[in-house]
Formats: sequence, structure tokens, C-alpha cells
Amino acid sequence: MAQPFFQSTMHSNTELALPYPALAAEIAALLADTSVHVPPRIVAPLHGGGSLFVMPGSDTQVAMTKVISFTPGNVGTARPTIQGDVLVLDVATGERRLLLDGPTVTARRTAAVSLLAAQRLAPNPDGPVLIVGAGVQGKAHLDAFAAGLGSRRFRIASRSASSAEQLAAHARLHGLEAEVVTDPDAALQDCPLVVTCTPASQTVLHATPRADAFVAAVGAFTPAMVELSPEFCRHFAEQGRIVVDTPEAEHEAGDLLQAGLEVVGMPTLTDVVLQGTATQKDLPVLFKSCGWAGWDLAAARLAMRVAATV
Repeated sequence: MAQPFFQSTMHSNTELALPYPALAAEIAALLADTSVHVPPRIVAPLHGGGSLFVMPGSDTQVAMTKVISFTPGNVGTARPTIQGDVLVLDVATGERRLLLDGPTVTARRTAAVSLLAAQRLAPNPDGPVLIVGAGVQGKAHLDAFAAGLGSRRFRIASRSASSAEQLAAHARLHGLEAEVVTDPDAALQDCPLVVTCTPASQTVLHATPRADAFVAAVGAFTPAMVELSPEFCRHFAEQGRIVVDTPEAEHEAGDLLQAGLEVVGMPTLTDVVLQGTATQKDLPVLFKSCGWAGWDLAAARLAMRVAATV
């Protein structure tokens, strides 16, 4: 029987259990699994502007609950903004099988969702990749696109010059090309792949993207948050395609809602996986990701298989 990952090594063990290409494939498999049950997540406001998220999910074999706190006040401090754990249970016996590090699961499954969307939707999967935001999600997306899409060249923009330099150094340490840029709008014309993963307190992209652009926007996951200007979003609605991660985006996708777009009925990642879709080289794609406990369930399923072989 697989043993729980202990607290002292949860971060590293969780990383090892969730390689990006395998996790993206597991997310695709989960979307085709009719036994998956994901109740609405609970979001409880906390004093000081934070939130407590409780996100359960299950299939015929695995049940899990992710409990994490989101604390915007930790931005700029040594404390992470996301903290918590993922508890994984065996459905047949009710036994706890794994305890995974919540922030690591969140970072890796979010990046793996963007990777899956890029694999299926990007008109031009060749680099360079523009990453706007050099925090945990910036690093996760850089690693995911390098591992799962073969991206080798990156442009990195961040309000924190030191964070951007650190992420660029991380990329170079792994044999990748990385350049820090100060104007993400100007970098759009050089980059067919774009990821925005900022704290979503202000718009960071305004300029017209390339005709073959794929943009994964992950930073804004509430109606009040925003990374992309209304004009930027409306460009994709009028000149390209917008795909959302789940139907819940209709009341969570701040970028799209603040642009005045009708999110209800937009194609989802499930539609893309189940129905298939042909990419068009001259049709830009905006993929809006808000998060879903199903992504955590996919991570739990993969981690269970990996742990069973240890």
C-alpha cells in the first residue's frame, strides 16, 4: 500500500509525483472520465482580504480534498500567498493514501492545464514564450512549457526586476535561453506563446497580439481580478477564439467579464479534448484559466500511480 508523503519532504515528493507531460495527459484523461464528480468549491473570505478554499473531487477509485489559503498580504514577503494540503483517499477502503503539498499541486496542475491547452490549441507552438509574472506560477509555466512543449526560448517580464532575473537564471541553469524584458506589450510581436500569471491587480497586456498567438491567462480567477485589458480580450473575441477552462469561468473570469464579454457558452477545455479542434495558423487563441478541483483530482490520480511504484 502506498504510504503518505510526510510533511518534511512533501514539496519534493509532490514535485516528483507530478511530471508535467504526464500530468497534462492525466488532465485530458480525467476530462473524458464520466465517473468524475467535482462538487462546487467552497470559498470562505478571511479577515484581511484572504480566502480559504475547500475543493473536493472523486472518481470510482480516488477521492481528494484540497484545503488551501490564499493570502494576498503575503506578496513581497517570505511567506507564500498559497498554503495548504491535498488529502488523497482510497474510495474502496476510505484509507488516507497520500498527503500532498497544496501549493505545489496548485502550481503544477495549473501549469499543466495551460500546457494541455497549448498542445491542443496553439497555432504556432514554437517559441519564444513570453511569461508575464515571475513568481511561483511563472516558474511552473516555464518548466511545464519546456518539458511538455519543447520550448527553449523565453522572455520574462515582471514588476520585480529581481524576480525576473531569478527566473531567467533558473531557465539558463536548465539549458534554456531566457531574456528579461521591461515592456511585455512590445514583446508580444516576438512571441507566439504567452502566459500571464501575475497577482492580477492591474492590466499587464494591452497591445494587439500576433495573428498566430496563443495566450494562457491564469492570474485572474475572481470577477474583481484582471490582467488583460478589455481591448485585448475583445480582440480575441472578434478576430480569434476564446476558450475557458470550465463553465465556472462564466462567473469567475475577471478579464473577460470586465471586458463585457458573454462568457456563457464559450468553448471549454473539455470541448477541446472530447471533440477535437483544428488549429488555424492565422487565428489567435486566448485560453482563460480560473481553476477547478478536477485539476487537483487529476494530480491526485497521477500521484497515486507514481507512489504505488515507489
